[in-house]
Amino acid sequence: MTFHCQNNKSKYAKNQKNVLGETVATSKFTKTLLVGSGVVLGALIAVGTNVMANKQVDSEAQSPGIPLEDLQAFAEVYERISTDYVDVIDDKSLIEGAISGMLSSLDPHSAYLPPVDAKEMEEHTRGEFGGLGMEVGMEDGFVKVVSPIDDTPAQRAGIMAGDLIVKLGNEPVKGKSLSEAVDIMRGKPGTQLELTIVRKGEDKPLKIELTRAIIKVRSVRQRMLPEGIGYVRISQFQMRTGPDLIKAIDTLEEENKGELSGLVLDLRNNPGGVLNAAIQVSDAFLNDGLIVYTEGRIRNSQMRFEAEEGDVMDGKPVVIIVNEGSASASEIVSGALQDQKRAIVVGRDTFGKGSVQTLLQLNNNAAIKLTTARYFTPNGRSIQAEGIKPDVEIERVKVEKVEESAIGNIKEKDLAGHLESEQEATEEKSEESAENKAMKETQELLDKDFELNEALRVAKTMILAQKMQK
Repeated sequence: MTFHCQNNKSKYAKNQKNVLGETVATSKFTKTLLVGSGVVLGALIAVGTNVMANKQVDSEAQSPGIPLEDLQAFAEVYERISTDYVDVIDDKSLIEGAISGMLSSLDPHSAYLPPVDAKEMEEHTRGEFGGLGMEVGMEDGFVKVVSPIDDTPAQRAGIMAGDLIVKLGNEPVKGKSLSEAVDIMRGKPGTQLELTIVRKGEDKPLKIELTRAIIKVRSVRQRMLPEGIGYVRISQFQMRTGPDLIKAIDTLEEENKGELSGLVLDLRNNPGGVLNAAIQVSDAFLNDGLIVYTEGRIRNSQMRFEAEEGDVMDGKPVVIIVNEGSASASEIVSGALQDQKRAIVVGRDTFGKGSVQTLLQLNNNAAIKLTTARYFTPNGRSIQAEGIKPDVEIERVKVEKVEESAIGNIKEKDLAGHLESEQEATEEKSEESAENKAMKETQELLDKDFELNEALRVAKTMILAQKMQK
C-alpha cells in the first residue's frame, strides 16, 4: 500500500486526513499502528491511526497449526497453580499473567494492556495524562529512562535519558515487570515518590524525589534565533503536531516580518508518538519522494508513505538536532529528511527503535500491543538497534560561564565622562522592550545550550552556502 501525504498550509487547513486513508473490514479486533518507544509514566505512549484488523495473512505467515501437546501442558500448569499454590489465585489474574508473560517474552515493546492502561493510552494521545512525565522501557530488569518529557516533574528534577531506575521508594525494581513498575509510579497528583537512579558517570546512585502531577503536554514550541533563523521544538508527536508545526512556522514568520532564512528543528529527548504526526512533519518539508516504509508478515503492514508538493520552508536550510533520547517517530522524521538531503542532522546517535507496534483491542476492553513490522528510511535503512547517525556529531558537554576578574575588561563606556551612545540614551528613557527581552532570553538559552548553539552555527553556514550558489 502506498499513501500520499498532503502538507502545505492550505491543505492542512482543508483536510487533516487520516494518513492510513482507509479501513479494512473484518474482525472483532481493532488495530492501531504504534511507533512509540515504551511506556510513559501514567500512560502508554504513541498511537497512530485506527484501522480494522485484517486477519488474512500471506501464505508464508500462516500458523503451522495449534500445538495440542503444549496446550495440554499449559492447562496442566494452570490447574496445578489453581489447586496447589499456597494462596488462592483467581482465574482472571492467572489468565492475564499468562497473556502478559507470552507477550513480554517476544520483545521489549509487545505487552498486554489491561482496560485501565488501554484507556490511559487514549488519554496520552490527546496530550494529557497523569504521572511523572517520562518515557521508559526495561533493560536488564531495571526501568530505563528513554527521555523525560518537557515541562514535567521528571524534566524539572533533572531526570536524563539513559538513567536506570533501580528503586521506587523502598521497593527494588528488579523482579518487577514494566507494567508493575509503572503502576507504582502512578498516583494521585501532588503525592511524592523517591526514585533511586544509576547514572553513567556518577560514582554512586542518585536519590531524586518527584511530585506526581497531571501532565499536559504541549508538543510544539517556537522562538526566533538570530539572523532570521527560526527554532521549533517538538517534544512528542501527538495528533495535532503536524498542524501545530505549520502554525508555529507562521508565527515565526510574523515575528520575523517575512520568510525565515532557515529553521532549527529540535527533536532531542523526543520519545516518539503518533505515526500520522511523524508523516505530516516529514512531509511539511518535502515536495515529493518517499518518507518511510514498513515491512512485516501481515499484508496490511506492507506500507509506503509518499510526500506531496508543498515545502513550508520553500527550500530554505533545515537543521535537525537529535540525541540518544530521540526515538521512533523522531527517527522517522530525521531519517526521512536526511535521506532526502532536505536537512542536516546534528547531535548524537538516536535511540534505535525501528519497529512498529499494532494495538489490538480485545472484547473485555483490554488490548495487546504487538510488534508487527519494521520501518525503513527512504534509502532502505533499518534503524532498529542502530539509530540515526547524525551528519555532524556533537559530543555532550557541560557549559559553564567563565568568571570575570574583579577588574574585568575596561571599555570606553567604563571611562568617567564618556559620551553616551544613542542606544544608552534610549535605554535610560524607556523600559526594556518586549523584543529586547526576547532577544536577551534567546541569548541566555544559547549560552547554556551548546548543542543548539552548534546547530545554529551549522544553519548559518548552510544559509551562506545557499546564497553563494545563487
